[in-house]
Amino acid sequence: MAELSAWAADFANTFYKCFIKEDRYKLLLSGIGVTIRVSLIAVALGILIGLLVALCNLSNKKLLKAIGGIYTDVIRGTPSVTQLMIIYFVIFATVNIPKWIIAGIAFGINSGAYVSEIIRAGILSVDKGQTEAGRSLGLNGYQTMIHIVIPQAVKNIFPALCNEFIVLIKETAIVGYVGLMDIQKAGDFIKSATFVAFMPLIGTAVIYYVLIKLLTLVFKKIEERLRKSEIR
Repeated sequence: MAELSAWAADFANTFYKCFIKEDRYKLLLSGIGVTIRVSLIAVALGILIGLLVALCNLSNKKLLKAIGGIYTDVIRGTPSVTQLMIIYFVIFATVNIPKWIIAGIAFGINSGAYVSEIIRAGILSVDKGQTEAGRSLGLNGYQTMIHIVIPQAVKNIFPALCNEFIVLIKETAIVGYVGLMDIQKAGDFIKSATFVAFMPLIGTAVIYYVLIKLLTLVFKKIEERLRKSEIR
């Protein structure tokens, strides 16, 4: 009993030292905001780039197909941390915009390569008869793709897109390389300031888990609604 009390007292003291003392918990709260902002920019840009690249890869024009193929190969063949540092320290080195926007752009470009393959597979999964039906109604190729094929493809690829968004949130843990105070960087800062490793690392892991768990539940509800509308 005495050992348990001593452990509880030590745990409480360590918790206070890591998160309460000097308002260190505010670093984690600020880090959550940075992670969410970077992820939202990245997912929006990634979907836009992914759609454009997917259409390029599905195009009959050799130039567009070559552009899409080169982009996908280069992005998927190089580490995301290297891409982040090139975009931050080279491409945007002289541009005066917030770091989190630059990081969002970097992750969006990275995500676009993976999203493009998801979208391409989703478009190919739609029965060709749907395209023929659209053309028979007088729609041109572009209108058929936008109004008939892509809406059906979205339902097929939604789970994969949600998974990509979740992976993206975890990948943003490397933004500390460009000086951004995200969740992981805040945990590292607390670890360095207190010389305690366990509590800050477990704290950051719990925050990531809770954040991703909440997103998973939201995405599951949206997917259920999409499936219900499909049945109707």
